[in-house]
Parts: sequence; C-alpha cells; structure tokens
Amino acid sequence: MRNRQTNFIAKAAPILLAALVLSGCAVGPNYHRPAVQAPTVFHGPEDSQQPEAQSASVADLPWWQVFHDSQLQELIRTALKQNYDLQLAVERVAAARAQLGITRANQFPQVTLDPVFSGGKSDQNIKSNVFQLAGDVVFQVDLFGRYRRQTEAARAQLLGTQDAQQTVVLTLVSDVASDYFLLRDLDLQLQITKETVRTQEDSVKLTKLRLQHGVATTLDVLQARQVLDVANAQIPDLERQIGQTEDAINILLGKYPDNVPRGMPLGIQASDGWTWSETLPPQLPTGLPSQLLERRPDIREAEQNLVAANANIGVAKAMFFPQISLIGSGGAAFGHSQFAGSHIPAPLGVGTYAAAATQPIFEGGALRNNLRYAKSEERQALIGYQQTIQRAFGDVSDALIGYDKYHVVRERQEQSVKDLQESVNVSLMRYRGGTSNYLDVLDSQRSLFNAELTLAQARNNEYQGLVQLYKALGGGWK
Repeated sequence: MRNRQTNFIAKAAPILLAALVLSGCAVGPNYHRPAVQAPTVFHGPEDSQQPEAQSASVADLPWWQVFHDSQLQELIRTALKQNYDLQLAVERVAAARAQLGITRANQFPQVTLDPVFSGGKSDQNIKSNVFQLAGDVVFQVDLFGRYRRQTEAARAQLLGTQDAQQTVVLTLVSDVASDYFLLRDLDLQLQITKETVRTQEDSVKLTKLRLQHGVATTLDVLQARQVLDVANAQIPDLERQIGQTEDAINILLGKYPDNVPRGMPLGIQASDGWTWSETLPPQLPTGLPSQLLERRPDIREAEQNLVAANANIGVAKAMFFPQISLIGSGGAAFGHSQFAGSHIPAPLGVGTYAAAATQPIFEGGALRNNLRYAKSEERQALIGYQQTIQRAFGDVSDALIGYDKYHVVRERQEQSVKDLQESVNVSLMRYRGGTSNYLDVLDSQRSLFNAELTLAQARNNEYQGLVQLYKALGGGWK
C-alpha cells in the first residue's frame, strides 16, 4: 500500500510543479505611487519657513516630550489602554490580518482526507475488518494572477487598517490633551470669577460703609453690586462646563463619568502679572513638507486604499481568462476477510488525477462591467488620496497660522489686563478722593473682569494651537 501511495505522489508532483511554474505572471497594472506636486514650504508665518527649521520637526517628538504636565501624561496613558474606539481599531487590524490569511490560502492546494473503518460478519459467516483511507487534492492554478492580486489587495487593506489604527491613536491623544487644556482653562476662569466675587463683595461693603458716613449714594451701592451679580451668575455656568468636560475626558479614558484629577494650573496671577505653567515658544519647527506624506497615517491609509483598488483591477482582468484546476485523488485499504478458515486480502489502493479548465464565454456583460467598476474604484481611490494630501497641507497651514496668532493675541491680552488693573487702581483712588463717581470704577472693574476671562481663553487657545499643530503634522504618538 505504501508503494502505491508513493507512486501516486510521484505522478502528481510534476503536475503541481508545472502549475507553480505557470503561476509566474499576473495580469493587471503593477502599483506605482502617483506623482504628487507637494508645496515646497508650508503656508504660514514667515519664521516657520526658514531653511534651518526644515530639517527637524516638533512632530518627531513623542507626545510625553511635548505635553509636560504629569497628570495629562497619565490620562493619555490610561486612554491608550482603555479607550473603546482604540480597542475596536485593534480588533479591525486582527480581522484584516485574518482576512489576508483567508485570501492567501487560495494560492495553495486544498487537501482533504476521508478515513473509513468497516467490519462485520455476514450470513455466510464471513468476517471482515477493513480500513480505508481516501484523499483528494484540488489546486487552482493561478496562471493569470487572480489569487495573487486578491492577496495583494488584502495585504494593502491590512496595512490601511493599521494606518487607520494610528489615526485613532493620533485623534485620541489630541482629544485628551485638548479637553484637558480646556478643563484647566475653565478652572482658571472659575478661579478668576471667584476672586472677582470676593473683591466685589469687599467693594460693596466699603461702598455701604461710605453710604453710612454720607460720602456715597445709594446709586453707588447698586452700581457696585452690578459686577458682583455678573460674576456670581457666571459661576454655575462655568461649573456646568467643567463637569461636562470632565465627563468627556472620562469617556475618552474608557471610564464612566467622574472627577478628573488636575496637574499644573494653566496660570497663576501674581502682583507683577501672570505666571504660566509652561513656556510655549512663538514658533515650532515643522520639518520638510515632503515628510508629511510619510508621517500622516491618514495619507498612508489613503495610499493603501489606492494599492488595493489597483490590485482589484488585476483580479477583474484575470476573470476573463480560463480558470485551470488540477485534481488528484487516491485511496488505499487494508484488512482481511475470513471465510472457511482462509484469509482473503482486501484491495490495496487506487489513484486518479485530472486537469480541468473553465473559460467564460457569455456572462451578459458582467465581466466587462466588473472591470469598469474596478477601474472606477481605482480612480476614486486616487482622487481620495490626492484630496487627503491636500487637506493635510490645509490642516498644517491652519495650525501654523493659528498657533502663531494665538501667541500674539495672548501677549497683547496680557498687556491689556495689566493696563486695566492700573486703571482700576487709579479710578478707585480718584473715587475715594472724591474727584470721580463710582461709575468710572464700575466700568474699569467690569472691563478688567472680562479682560481676565479673555486672557484665560487666549492661553487655552495657545495650548489648543499646539495640539492642533502637532496633530496636523502627524506627530510621533509613540
């Protein structure tokens, strides 16, 4: 029996070898990256386009070297472990990897075995015990590269899914950082508002005391309460925004709504001005524009979609050609039959092999339209790739302009707060000296309160600009 199996394998081996040799070509276009006319410099502030700033990029830094707040770093680490969107992205990669394995399996022979054991005793007192083993081999000869193109498309889809996962990581880290800076900004606004309430309560007490001594009017007292009432009305709204921002951060962390621990405050007000927790430079290096094509995961994902669509054209073209199948089958049996004291051997083995071809003749235009569909999908993928690149450069330009101008706005707003603080001091001095009415004090205090809130928002905008620039450049979210 073993000799017969060896003979069968020896006969089938040349056929399989020939099939592998014939599978050396593949119809359809090979992928070549399309030429992209990328800008030579990013559109933004002039200082960000200096040649010495082009060799390096802030996007090459990992996020923990960009955001120095230790509490923010811990929040980001938690999000990367527990966020549900990221977990889904990881599973999509695993599914795409399994799909690649399924598709690639079509390039290999399909072997099945069918073992059977039988035995018994007949009416003529014939006893038998026979073990049968049958096997089939089916191999689709990939003469025109249909299955190889399908595998190429599946591999590109896997790589695209991995790039999509990196996009989720990029978005997740930037969202956590953005919401955290917003939270610290709201904390600062709440702090400014509560300090304004305390200051205005003292002012109202002083005005009432002056009224009792006949050096102020009831109108002065009412005017003094105006800023206090406005500040008191803003406290619950700021607390609402803080609570909702904390909820948003916890959802990103894969947790239920809860409080969020704080790290460094956004800024501290001192007698000589504001002290900020971090020093943000006016300009950041951006790197070469050509590096953006490799750094941004959404661009890489769009290119992998183009690779897959290009391979599918080859699949559609291969459908026009014959589909060749090699089929082999064989079997063997051993055992014995006992009759009248003698043993009769069972048949030992058989084997067959064949080749078959299927050629489409008339499909009602299905194959032709399938090819048209594949080409249209490839053109759509190319347009999407070009559009993604265009939007990426738009994101970088917006982020560069925003970061630069937010920095200028914060500096000027800081100076405005200093001037208004001096105005409040002068107006109070004039009012106490009797040379002006309380309306002047009220106007300067109201302006100072609004200017301080605007300054807090300007500082938050500066942080948000940093986040958006790092994200737009495809930062190193390692």
